[in-house]
Amino acid sequence: MDDRSLKVGSNEMELVDFRILKQEEDGVYEGIYGINVSKVREIIRVPFLTELPGTPEFIEGIFDLREVVIPVVNLAKWMGIKAPESAEKNSRVIITEFNNVLIGFVVHEAKRIRRINWNDIEPASFMSGGDSLDSNKITGVTKIEDDNVLLILDLESVVQDLGLYEPDVDSIPQEIERFSGLALVLDDSATARKIVKEALIKMGFSVVEAMDGEEGLSRLNEIYSTYGENIANNLKIIISDVEMPKMDGFHFASNVKADGRFNNIPIVFNSSISDHFSEGRGIDAGGEAYLVKFEASSFYNEVARVVRAHMK
Repeated sequence: MDDRSLKVGSNEMELVDFRILKQEEDGVYEGIYGINVSKVREIIRVPFLTELPGTPEFIEGIFDLREVVIPVVNLAKWMGIKAPESAEKNSRVIITEFNNVLIGFVVHEAKRIRRINWNDIEPASFMSGGDSLDSNKITGVTKIEDDNVLLILDLESVVQDLGLYEPDVDSIPQEIERFSGLALVLDDSATARKIVKEALIKMGFSVVEAMDGEEGLSRLNEIYSTYGENIANNLKIIISDVEMPKMDGFHFASNVKADGRFNNIPIVFNSSISDHFSEGRGIDAGGEAYLVKFEASSFYNEVARVVRAHMK
């Protein structure tokens, strides 16, 4: 599965709509969730799984998919949800790939693919509590038909909580090249912004932060009001996530490159999406590098390369 049909700068995403069923006293409640198609390798029936002794109940086991061993997580069990017995009938495993890691997630039904504009997605910062699923596990919410609400799942946060993935922040080159000036960082995840900010500070940059593409454009205008035509001599690089509510990274980059005030400022994408199609879309949108979160050595080396290329 891929999102090759999406145009660069369209500010849209495609989601796999899936369901988690919960048995309640008065019937069955259907939770509606979504994940970015770019992170989905394929959707399959539940295969024969080899159990792993000593692992939590929500880790169903492992299986071999074309000579790759993949762990499988039962989302309902991880969320502390009691599923009805009928849930197994339509259960599927969504095989995901992000941060260069393959993981399967058992869901009760995979419904359809939805195309949604990021403008219609609201941040999930208002959420708190509720089973294992709090606002840190949801990146956004959007309304769908019949006034239902779809929750966009933050797989990276789930997988980090499970201990199946940790960002590599320690593989620091012996010699970190030092620069001066500003760097603008866009990411809706406070944790991701913190990691990138600390890395850039080690390189000598002062960091300006934004939570999404709209706020990123506002920050650019603020910086321009300070430096005017000399902005490119002071703002040395922009590091942008791809998946962000309101305005995604590709749409943000397209806006930047269409503005004569900012089009000489280099953009590097830093995303958990690790498929080649998204990398190609990033380059088409004007990015000079596409990094997969977070491998410290690659980050330092690529940022230094891009900044050096723009030094006069």
